[in-house]
Amino acid sequence: MKDKIHPDYHKITVVMTDGTSFETKSTWGKEGASLRLDIDPKTHPAWTGVRQSIDRGGRVQRFKDRFGMTGTATAAMGAGTKSSGAKPEEKPAKAAAKKK
Repeated sequence: MKDKIHPDYHKITVVMTDGTSFETKSTWGKEGASLRLDIDPKTHPAWTGVRQSIDRGGRVQRFKDRFGMTGTATAAMGAGTKSSGAKPEEKPAKAAAKKK
């Protein structure tokens, strides 16, 4: 192996979301550093099997802002209705007029 190209492998302390900690070896940080986890196997749905609905970073709000949706427009879209402005009985008459 080449000298001086590999990162330093040292002991660090990993702190879980519930406050428990353990010591391991890593190339992260410096000797004796403490790594705090935001997500760990005790809280992540992939390991717990419990689904959580969390809007991290306002993704839903960004979507609404981007596409100009308000509470009423979102409710209409959720119900499966489309607002075209024309009455349903007017559409066949217009289509029949175009065919002649």
